[in-house]
Formats: sequence, structure tokens, C-alpha cells
Amino acid sequence: MKLKVTFLWLLSCSISALSCAQEETTIIPETYTAYKTSEAITIDGEFNEDAWSKVAWTNPFIDIEGKKQPKYKTEVKMLWDDTYFYVLAKMDEPHVWGDITKRDAIIFHNNDFEIFVDPTGDTHNYYELEINALNTAWDLFVSKPYRNSNVVLNDWNITGLKSAVKVNGTINNPNDIDKGWVLEIAIPWAAYKTGYFHKNVPTDQFWRVNFSRVNWDHQITNGKYERKKDANGKLLHEYNWVWSPMGVINMHEPEKWAYVLFSSEVPKTENTFSIPQDDKLKWELYKLYRIQTAHFKKNQTYFTSIEDLTTSEIKIDKKLITPTLEMHSTGWNISVKSPFTNKVLTVTEDGKFISK
Repeated sequence: MKLKVTFLWLLSCSISALSCAQEETTIIPETYTAYKTSEAITIDGEFNEDAWSKVAWTNPFIDIEGKKQPKYKTEVKMLWDDTYFYVLAKMDEPHVWGDITKRDAIIFHNNDFEIFVDPTGDTHNYYELEINALNTAWDLFVSKPYRNSNVVLNDWNITGLKSAVKVNGTINNPNDIDKGWVLEIAIPWAAYKTGYFHKNVPTDQFWRVNFSRVNWDHQITNGKYERKKDANGKLLHEYNWVWSPMGVINMHEPEKWAYVLFSSEVPKTENTFSIPQDDKLKWELYKLYRIQTAHFKKNQTYFTSIEDLTTSEIKIDKKLITPTLEMHSTGWNISVKSPFTNKVLTVTEDGKFISK
């Protein structure tokens, strides 16, 4: 356990450094309409139920910064019912391998598939699930993004999780060429409940969701796969391929994740979801949030006026947005009254999003 805690602390530091060092990029998040199914879904990796054939694949994954096409194709389908959120991932891969079999080990040291879910969209208290081709799972609860002082519950488990892998080829056999692997998952809504009586099935609502695929170059040592090393014995960097690009090498910026609408309509291939205008406003607030936090890291002081924080007009759908910066005894808030809904939208010093 000490090793895991140390690793997570180091990961936090490295993610913070990476995200600060990279330039802000405006990327429109992906969207997907997940339809409600009345058909039973057998979690076996085969995805031969009619329900899966009725819904569309997501757009193929791209690299995490949104700049390059990955080596191998990845795409996903989603469905839901009153008990489960279903995810089907199909990954092209000529060499399917894995050697991690212990639950809650650091799964991304193998090639893996990862699911990130923020039910409330406030960027706090979100969930991560990673699974490799051996169907070994690592699930975590994250109190805040790593850019803030957070708590990561590595011993949190998704009770009732169902998952299955189907390999189109032979796993861990370096003597042949595989076609890829399919991962089928059923996540109980109950895993995301915040209280016993919390009714959290998001019928006709959207959640913030993203998917990531970690892929490593490999080498064969004594007939076994392992992550590839350079001439000095140092591991080569992994590839990070995602559904909705982040603009930076950091999955832990939940405000950039995709939008999944859980529609109560019968399954079909149409994506009917349109991003709400208030969420476009939210993106602008987080741009200001990143400017404010970057300024503090560089100068050890915050901007104290909105005029210093932003030097240009902010417009959304031709509406002028006028944010305010409030300094107070425990920090600061950036707020704006939405011209679309009249709600007051706020980002706090620790990055939490509030809508009232």
C-alpha cells in the first residue's frame, strides 16, 4: 500500500507539472447519446445482442492532445438500463498482451482501457476504472483533480462490476499477429450513489465522461512481452489515446471531458445531444481559473481584479459575458450570471464548479 500511495503522489506532481507547462488549447468536447435498452445484455465480450447493433460507435480515438492519429483504432458504444451503464470498447491491436493479474495494481503499466466519470460535472468527487486485456481491474475514487490538494481512494471498489474480454487472436503469444481485443463492461449505477436513498440513475440527463487507452511499445524478452526500453534501459513513453481530446497530456481535467446524454428513447444511431450554452460558459470560467492558478504558481500572488485576469471580451453565441472576481478570506471565486438561464455559475479557488 505504501508503494501505491507513493506512486499516486508522484503521479500528482508529474501531472501538475505537465499541465502547467503546456499551452491552453480550445477543444470542443465530444458528445454521445446513450440510449436505454430493454434487452438483456450478457457481459461476455461478444457483443452479439441486437441492442449493440442498434447504436452507433463513437468517433475513433485520437491522441490525448488532439494532434495525432493513433497507431491503432479504438471506438466505443454505450447503452444503459435502470441498473447498469454499459460500455463496449473495441481496440485494434496486433499484439495483445498483459501480465498484471492483481486487482488495484497499477494497471496502466500494461496496455489498458480507462473510464472516467463525473456524475455532477463539478470536477470533484469523480471515478476512474482501468482494465487490461487479462480483465484485471483498478478502480479509484478521486476527491479533486491532481492539480488541487486531493484524496485518492485506491481501495474503493465498484461493487457489482461486470466485465469481460474477448481477444481476437491469442493473448501473450508473440509468435502470431492478433487483430485486437474487445472489452464489455456493466457498471452499476449504485456504485456512483452518494447516499443510501440517492436516486442517481440519470434518465434524460447528461454526465461528463471520457475514455482513455494506454498503449506501450513492446519488446520480447525470454519469449515474453514487456514494455520497450531504450538503449540506456529506460522505458519508452506510453501512448495516450482518448475519445475526447484534452489538449494536454493530463486526463485529470474533468471540465474538458465529453458529454454523455442518457436518453430514455429506444436505441438508434442518432446523436441528439447538444451541449448546453451554460456549459460553454463554464469552459470560459475554467480558462480564467487556469490563468489565475498559473499566475500564482509563477508569482506567488493572485490577480485581484477581473481586469487583470482577462484583457479581452468573452462572447458566447453573440452574448457578452461579464465575469466577476471575488477575493475573500479563504481564497477567491470567479462567477458570472448566465444570460441564457439566469443561473449564477462559479468556479472556486480549488476548482469546484457551482451552479445556482
